[in-house]
Amino acid sequence: MVTARVPTPQQEDIAAEAFIRVASILRDSGYRFTTPTPSTHVRVNNRPLNALAQRLEDVFGWSRPFDKQLLSPALFELMTMADIMARDGEDWRSKVRVSTLGDKLFFHSAFPTTEADAVFFGPDTYRFGDAVTHALDRRAAPIMRGVDIGCGAGPGAILMAAACPDAEVWAVDINPAALRLASINAALNGVHNVVPCHSDLLDSVEGDFDLIISNPPYLVDPGERAYRHGGGPLGADLSLAIVKTALQRLTPGGTLLLYTGVAIVNGKDLFLNAVEGLLTKSGVTWTYREVDPDVFGEELLNECYADTDRIAAVVLAATRPADLDDPA
Repeated sequence: MVTARVPTPQQEDIAAEAFIRVASILRDSGYRFTTPTPSTHVRVNNRPLNALAQRLEDVFGWSRPFDKQLLSPALFELMTMADIMARDGEDWRSKVRVSTLGDKLFFHSAFPTTEADAVFFGPDTYRFGDAVTHALDRRAAPIMRGVDIGCGAGPGAILMAAACPDAEVWAVDINPAALRLASINAALNGVHNVVPCHSDLLDSVEGDFDLIISNPPYLVDPGERAYRHGGGPLGADLSLAIVKTALQRLTPGGTLLLYTGVAIVNGKDLFLNAVEGLLTKSGVTWTYREVDPDVFGEELLNECYADTDRIAAVVLAATRPADLDDPA
């Protein structure tokens, strides 16, 4: 029987520092990578000339196998220290991807994301980031306390914390691997007011928040991987639970910003139907808009989506009036 080796706190510190030094080398090289959808990733990697990595973007973005000679000795050593590469036959392969969002770098899981504790980053992240930035730009009142529910690699929390350096920003998730990368990503982007916390929704965090943001999983995943599976017959259960929880934890004037995907069945948005009465009853002012009418179209081949017209990406913003009594 082989017992898994648990890293000591000192080893964890060394690995985290190695992550940050890897990111520094990538930044200095002018590295840029935008993460595409999984289907695009497969199509591009299947081109014959893309079988082996030729540049850093191929190693850390496209997750292609690479020859050791492609990397500098310093970068190879740092990847070893961070434990972020593994043998792939005679070559090597990175165990993480690095994506750019604006001027920031983010570590997340390598492709394909088949592991139960995979950490998501993709096109939804860019749309979510735009929604968060837009909300922060429009908000007049200061944010002193915020939280990103299901933070993943931490982009939402980090964008909020960078824009609001005096705020206490919680990054909560049920996935320890996500919390570790969120902590590393906050450090490498020079953001020091992010508080990672293991929590199911807000169960492990006390108090109310001026801004609650979330980009939860919203698909039906047969493997029920945490970063993909939204729960319920059409993937909406987690999004609905976030709305219910957030409405109880907003400060007067506080806002919930939810980016999610919804099933459109026979022309009807089932998530909006489920949440509209809840929002109206709570007394908040709210807006709801489609930001992409058709995402993850390949999922419609699955039996659970047999009656679904499309899956749309939406943004819900709900603000508690400053003079509203505590919600029941």
